[in-house]
Amino acid sequence: MEEKQTMIDLKGIVKRFYIGMPNELEILHGIDLQVERGEFVSIVGSSGSGKTTMMNIIGALDRPTEGEYHLDGVDVVHARDKELSMIRNQKIGFVFQTYNLISRTSALKNVELPMLYAGMRKKDRLERAQELLCMVEMKDRMSHNPDELSGGQKQRVAIARAMANDPAIILADEPTGALDSKTGRKIMDIFHRLNEEQGKTIVLITHSQELAEETGRILTLKDGEIIGERRGRGC
Repeated sequence: MEEKQTMIDLKGIVKRFYIGMPNELEILHGIDLQVERGEFVSIVGSSGSGKTTMMNIIGALDRPTEGEYHLDGVDVVHARDKELSMIRNQKIGFVFQTYNLISRTSALKNVELPMLYAGMRKKDRLERAQELLCMVEMKDRMSHNPDELSGGQKQRVAIARAMANDPAIILADEPTGALDSKTGRKIMDIFHRLNEEQGKTIVLITHSQELAEETGRILTLKDGEIIGERRGRGC
């Protein structure tokens, strides 16, 4: 039997802001979380539960105040800034509710950008960007700028961009939050394909119990603590 590999390993993660000041604020209170390679996990919580803070730490966008974090075997807490930049560029694909696409830049160029930062040759990144946009059914919109695209089309471009450097992990923060239910369904279908066909490890941050049910494991976050864990239908 194949041994499972832990991709995300959080132990005792605490995050405080305004440290040492009268208004010091602790957002995360000792989070423990392990996610194995190929898992599709959702983190559910209402606004103010600490979901975004937790995603920023998982995505190496921020460092914890206390605790240990290993990402695919790398000690994130003690990594240098340059190493963290490489992790974000090579190992993690980010998908945000607000798309975060660059305006006045074509869908194709938006998808190429992470590969440009990674030093990929122009010919190779062009081919890869075209291939990814075809994968998310955006073949006919490659030359369109974000303001010429619908919300669902923007999110599909964002997913293609997240896949640019073939990351092991996709972090999706409320990826369907700004979309109608039919369009959101298409986006979730893409995530399922990436998980099932390409073995991507996916962490979905959402306030929607309905979407969370589609994933293999559901973690409930409340007031900076994981208060529950259960299996979803996607297991």
